[in-house]
Amino acid sequence: MTTVNDVAAAIESLWPVAGARQGDVVGLTVGNRAAPVQRILLVVDPVAETVDEAVAIGADVVLAHHPLLLRGINEVSEDAYKGALIVKLIKADVALFAAHTNADVVERGTSGALATALGLQGVTAIDADAGASTGIGRVGDLPETTTLGALARAVSALLPATATGVRVAGPEHAAVRRVALCGGSGDSLLGHPAVVGADVYLTADLRHHPASEARERAFRGNGPWLIDMSHWASEWLWLGAAAAQLRAALPGVDVQVSTLRTDPWDFLAG
Repeated sequence: MTTVNDVAAAIESLWPVAGARQGDVVGLTVGNRAAPVQRILLVVDPVAETVDEAVAIGADVVLAHHPLLLRGINEVSEDAYKGALIVKLIKADVALFAAHTNADVVERGTSGALATALGLQGVTAIDADAGASTGIGRVGDLPETTTLGALARAVSALLPATATGVRVAGPEHAAVRRVALCGGSGDSLLGHPAVVGADVYLTADLRHHPASEARERAFRGNGPWLIDMSHWASEWLWLGAAAAQLRAALPGVDVQVSTLRTDPWDFLAG
């Protein structure tokens, strides 16, 4: 019989807690380590919709990319949404794990999954861990040169649809081959030499001022063009790879990937 503790061991082997960045909150958030496990649901966000989905399909474990308690709470009350989720999970005997930055840095992590989907070659980490093959972000080369517009359309086709779609800064017909990318929020890497040396940088949550300054530098030949994605969509691709790894590590356990869109933006007006 597989238990929650067995799932914890599998998660640790695939996405070691030691790889988590300082201040991150990963691992078991809710649950009894001795409880039996027959079904696991993978999600990006532990929100009301995905917790309801887990209960509805009879999942025993939810593995979320984003931590529910990254920012702490002072009470577990059903008056607040985090408290309500915790109470619902406990009542339904559903354990909750988070694999966040520890799932970003590994070879088949969030950025690695995106690099693989794009067919990048010679891939390395942007911000590599000392003495290791892990790190934040990825940089590599497309099999052949393409245009910024064609690459952006390819990215859009790879990702699940969201209200904000894929946004691009740069000329549509600009030639690109060397690609830097970071699943999730990546504007902190805009000045990294590996990003500056790329033809294009793909990430999410680009803010106005950093994006504007990077665009100006790109037009002067001092940095990459930009492709901005939905944070949720950029990390959703990882769920499929993670599910395959868990199925191999936990034979006999049903591992499913949520297809619910938990991007926070619902529609565009105008």
